[in-house]
Formats: sequence, structure tokens, C-alpha cells
Amino acid sequence: MFGMSDKQVVIDVVKRLPESVSFEEIIEEVRIVAAVRRGGADIAGGRSKTHAEVEQLVESWATAWAAK
Repeated sequence: MFGMSDKQVVIDVVKRLPESVSFEEIIEEVRIVAAVRRGGADIAGGRSKTHAEVEQLVESWATAWAAK
């Protein structure tokens, strides 16, 4: 999926869906796949945080919020 063009991914998504699918369902499925592809690109580009980093961020937010 990540090595494919956006157009080819959309074609593959639509082919996997049942014949009775609505436009809204197609759009939702494409949006989900697009979000996964963006996430993959972010990870590949070093624009992500580790689980430990996120835990530290959340803890700092909670501490700051509790101090108010």
C-alpha cells in the first residue's frame, strides 16, 4: 500500500468493497486509508513520537493542569 500511487490505492479500496456500498462509505474508507498512509509517511519522515515520549507529554500536561 505504501509503495502504490494514491490513485492505485483508491482503486484497490473500491475493488475490495461490496457492490452495495454507498458513496459515503467509499469516502469514509478512502479517508481511513489516507490517514494510515499519512501516518506511515510521518513515521518514515521522523515526525512521530515513541510511546514513552507520549507518556511523558501526557504526564506533563496532567501536572500542568493539576497545578492550575
